[in-house]
Amino acid sequence: MRPAAVKKDIYVVKTLYVYTNGNEQRTSGWHVRCYNTLLCLLLFWSSVLSTASGGQIIDPNTLMESAFPPARPSVNNLNSACLYGNGRPRYPAYCFPPSGYAYAQRAGKAINRIESWLGQCCYGGLTTGNGQTLCCAKQAWETALSYFCIEEYSTMTLVHECCEKKGEERWNCFETRAPNPSYQPLCGYIAPMIPPDMNFNWDPKTC
Repeated sequence: MRPAAVKKDIYVVKTLYVYTNGNEQRTSGWHVRCYNTLLCLLLFWSSVLSTASGGQIIDPNTLMESAFPPARPSVNNLNSACLYGNGRPRYPAYCFPPSGYAYAQRAGKAINRIESWLGQCCYGGLTTGNGQTLCCAKQAWETALSYFCIEEYSTMTLVHECCEKKGEERWNCFETRAPNPSYQPLCGYIAPMIPPDMNFNWDPKTC
């Protein structure tokens, strides 16, 4: 039976998922089936924004699926990575339930670190020119994900599949799974200030 239409391209359904062009996204509260990708994303992120403003905590795994892993910095996305840093989500402690979701919390920390360190590379006076900025950004990305993998292996649970790989194979694994490869911002979102929980020291000799 086809569910009753409530708005063009949206149908309220009793399921546990939001469908975006055939891809499943888990949300909390009511659930919708969308046949318009942009509309689906707007609905999904509106729930994220309500959480950040003190609303209901949504499934942290959903948050991670939408932002983790972050994309590998490249000549194609560096400008957006630098310019829109304050418009991409961060994951402060209050986004997560008081217990559980350890994987999502580790992924959230990795995202917070990368965004903070990208800011250092782009605007912290560490680099000169796009070549050095890109080198710094790549090192920040690899360092943050390396710490993520170290933290994954410190638990008794299964580690992220990319962490099981080594060297360039690991970085390629993370890169191909990035849900936001162009570092686009979330319209209307302003990231909270989250001090980095560890320092990043760029080594220009790696360039």
